[in-house]
Amino acid sequence: MTDPVRAAIAEERRRMADLVDSLSPAQLETPSLCGAWTVRQVAGHLVAAVETPRGAMFSAMLRSGFRLHRANALLAVEVAAQPPAVLADTLRRRAHDDFRPPIVGYPGQLTDLQVHGQDMRRPLGLPHGLTLDHVRMSLDFLTGGRATGFTPRRRPAGLRLEATDLDWAYGAGALVSGPAEALMMALTGRAQVLGEIDGPGVRVLAARIT
Repeated sequence: MTDPVRAAIAEERRRMADLVDSLSPAQLETPSLCGAWTVRQVAGHLVAAVETPRGAMFSAMLRSGFRLHRANALLAVEVAAQPPAVLADTLRRRAHDDFRPPIVGYPGQLTDLQVHGQDMRRPLGLPHGLTLDHVRMSLDFLTGGRATGFTPRRRPAGLRLEATDLDWAYGAGALVSGPAEALMMALTGRAQVLGEIDGPGVRVLAARIT
């Protein structure tokens, strides 16, 4: 029986490949929602998760002083220097890659793909087209207490989160409601979506993001 999370990961990698193939050079160089990365560099990060040039990770670790997050940022920029067609081909070819990250596992990998996909699409004004069942998996992961590196446990604490387009809710307390995609992005610290969610708990959530 196919693991639904792994099947979702493969589908999202293929969608990401289609997105990269569809973008113009100017779109690829547009700033993303993810820090200082361009849309192209976000794609590089997603490719680096499944395939990196030989020795590139060790080189990045050396240049970063063995700081993992800094090394990952350097690696994303390096991988993104490849032609966009190569980035897209790698994502398709490695769509079913079975690497399972420690702690966050496959749900973390799926969430990384969906959130970073939105980091790319939103600044370009592109529709997200996410599958709601995939977003549900990410919302469960983000509120499940094991989303290390994605969201601190205190961010959703004491809040009632309700998706308006999906039969999903979490927690108790001041209400935060809105589209499932916007809730996912807010939980991962994207303040740009705060205007898309409602309820008395939004102010609390905003203070935990900014």
